[in-house]
Amino acid sequence: MVEHERAAGGCRREKQCAIFDDAHDSPFVAPQPQPASRRPAARSSYTPTPTHCPKSPHAPPRRAEVVCVRGGAARAPTGSAPVTEQSKPMPPTTAPAEDAAPVVAPRIAGEVASQTAEALSRPPLMNGLVSVAVIVAALYFGRDLLMPLALAILVGFVLDPMVSWLKRRGVPRALAVAIVVMATVTLLLASAFFIVGQLRQISNDLPVYETNITRKLRSFGQSLRQPGVLDRYSRVVTRVERELDAAQRQAEGPKPRAEQPTRVEIVGQAVKPWQRVMAWGESFATPLALVGIVFVFVVLILLDKGDLRDKVVRLLGSNLHRTTDALGDAAKRVSKYLTMQLLVNATYGIPMALGLLFIGVPGALVWGLLAAVLRFVPYVGPMIGAIFPLTLAFGVDPGWNMVLWTVALIATLELISNNLVEPWLYGTSTGMSTLSLILAAMFWTALWGPIGLVLSTPMTVVLLVLGHYLPQLQFLEVLLGSERALDEPTRLHQRLLAGDVEEAVDMAEQHAEQTSPQHFYDHVGLGALRLAATAQDTVATAEHRHRVVSGMERVIDELRDTYPPPDELPLRVACIGGRWAMDSLAADMAAHVLTLNGVGARVLQLGVMSSDYFARLDLRGVEVICLSYLSPDPTTLAKYFVRRLKRRWPDLQVVLAAWSYEPSAQVAHPMEEIGADAFVTTLDDLVVQAQSRLASAAGTPYVPPEVPENEAERLQALQDSGALNPALRGRFDALAKRAADVFDCQGAHIALVNEGWQLTHGDAGAAGRPDEGAPEEGAPREQSMSGHVVALGEPLVVPDVQRDARFAANPLLAERGIRFFAGAPLRTADGFVLGALGVFDDKPRTLSPRDVMLLGHMADEVMQAARQQAAKAPDAAPPAAS
Repeated sequence: MVEHERAAGGCRREKQCAIFDDAHDSPFVAPQPQPASRRPAARSSYTPTPTHCPKSPHAPPRRAEVVCVRGGAARAPTGSAPVTEQSKPMPPTTAPAEDAAPVVAPRIAGEVASQTAEALSRPPLMNGLVSVAVIVAALYFGRDLLMPLALAILVGFVLDPMVSWLKRRGVPRALAVAIVVMATVTLLLASAFFIVGQLRQISNDLPVYETNITRKLRSFGQSLRQPGVLDRYSRVVTRVERELDAAQRQAEGPKPRAEQPTRVEIVGQAVKPWQRVMAWGESFATPLALVGIVFVFVVLILLDKGDLRDKVVRLLGSNLHRTTDALGDAAKRVSKYLTMQLLVNATYGIPMALGLLFIGVPGALVWGLLAAVLRFVPYVGPMIGAIFPLTLAFGVDPGWNMVLWTVALIATLELISNNLVEPWLYGTSTGMSTLSLILAAMFWTALWGPIGLVLSTPMTVVLLVLGHYLPQLQFLEVLLGSERALDEPTRLHQRLLAGDVEEAVDMAEQHAEQTSPQHFYDHVGLGALRLAATAQDTVATAEHRHRVVSGMERVIDELRDTYPPPDELPLRVACIGGRWAMDSLAADMAAHVLTLNGVGARVLQLGVMSSDYFARLDLRGVEVICLSYLSPDPTTLAKYFVRRLKRRWPDLQVVLAAWSYEPSAQVAHPMEEIGADAFVTTLDDLVVQAQSRLASAAGTPYVPPEVPENEAERLQALQDSGALNPALRGRFDALAKRAADVFDCQGAHIALVNEGWQLTHGDAGAAGRPDEGAPEEGAPREQSMSGHVVALGEPLVVPDVQRDARFAANPLLAERGIRFFAGAPLRTADGFVLGALGVFDDKPRTLSPRDVMLLGHMADEVMQAARQQAAKAPDAAPPAAS
């Protein structure tokens, strides 16, 4: 009977408290509550601690984790020390057993689940530290093998362009390698002989230099020994020290005299000549062996470059595209770094040699060459290169004029090189920050000594590129890269979360000053609000939300004070936040941007959507309503609001602003489902929509392309370029087809723009037509996308035509079902834009900056084909297009 009651009580209590054992992960039944006489005193809040649920009264205490629910709120475990049932009783409960089931908040449960999954997926920190320690140990203890290999790779990287140049001219690779290696060795030997000859000439005058140095040192010593202010202070300090020592000895009393030390003299054995030769040989053996190993590795790397590259590709992973991009990027950065370093060193060494020659320092050419070469060694090399000419100037001139002129020369060159030449030439050649360069130099010097210092920058650049392309090494890009660790929206959001409103305001004002308030709101402010909206129901606390809302209000107020809108603008647009405070902040940004663009706008507060709210809503003079939502899918939220607005004010135009909408979402016409008249995702689109809808009574505008100021010269350049030649149609069709295949688009065309038409001269879908033919009229210029490319003079990318206010109501695009367009200008050598190479698709998409650059290169190939055709038939006049 007792056991049955215990089992029944355990089943009832199991609904209230879920206990999991650490060792077996098995649920146990919570212990039965204590009688009222043994219960603890009532407290305002209860925090459960780990306990055990023995299956029998004799079970030993065991560690457990408890998640208890009380009053509808979930409580996480707060301890880990095992306690017994008697020492830590459960809290009293009066709810029936049938009604004691836990009610866990979905948000907290989801948060706990996500944090648990993240903790399980994240590799332990200890594993990462052990891996780093193993790699560093391998680099240190394997330096005798790795240093020659790294040097050989760097030298091979420098020599490979010359080998490739010879190979492109028909020289076999083995012979090209032999020629380049022998030429390099010859150049090094010639430089060595030149330096040795100059040093031998200088050595003939060493006795004279020694006399001058000795005289100057003696004169300097005598000047130091003369009594002066420092000497008098020194005598006073010495006298005080003696008095203190005497007082200390008197206080300590006499001490027994220590035993006199015994003098021991160690007489070494005489070094034999063959032992001296062996010592010299050992001192030269290591450098010579290093040079020999590097030489062999360089030859092997140059001979078998392709196989080594394939091995690296295989080792770095199975993603061939990512690995190829990583190797190409690393080669490009290292090559640019070495080229820029060579130019910097040349701009330093040549003026150094000429300046020393003008001053009269012997061996000026040697010291200029040595200064240029030593600058390849970061930080230490320039100081070593400056010691030799300074020492020689100190010994050559009996006076001090030559030394002072040499110091002035070196200081001037260092200032110019460090502050003008290096920033101008380097730029972002390596992509590394200054701090990471210094740390890399210290790290590789500690591991590999002077050779590590020389190799520090190239090797760290390679690590930076690997961190950019390999996800498992992404931390290297964060630590070593020169780019900000956080983008602008994340930085602003973090400052607001931390309550650092002053810095957030400074960031906003600085960004707005560099660009514009509209650019800040569109690219930074809305981005920070998106992050805050994403964390609204997950990790953000009430304090976090309060800091973000109050801080962003302060940022908007400061920008409104700094950039006040024009006075007395008539109210024509009302901005309403859809649901949360974040939506209202976005509406406040939109209203400020509209007023800065000459459109009178104000923010209306959203209340409970009832008949009384809409009756009190004052929309006098308002022609356009902007509904602001940060939800990724505002369809459900906005549908009811738009329907009520349209029912009461049927003439109002409603623009739905979905700031968190993804351009890749496959939603054909969300405004049709919602009932809105337009759908925008950026403030730029909102401004264009508002201005065009206020200017058009029909409410379905589109923006025609502008006409360039140099239109007459551009049209003449179109006629003279030869791009209208009928013989180019087959070639242009092939280039358009290749562009469509490369970018995986539905179609592509090569369009030339004349006075009133977009002339299609190359079409990816025109397979099978003759290779010759005049350009065809494809679209009126006011409806053409290529006309906008001509007007802009730069690449144009429209991720979604229906979301872009310039093209959403374009009837030609709607008829052809075009949702995506990207075009690159066809530019002549004189800078006139004749048309565009355009790719288009029936689905929304976008292009990366590298893709846009590639499209521009392909447009240059189109113009190159036109120039080649014009060169073949210079007298053939292109026919006038109909």
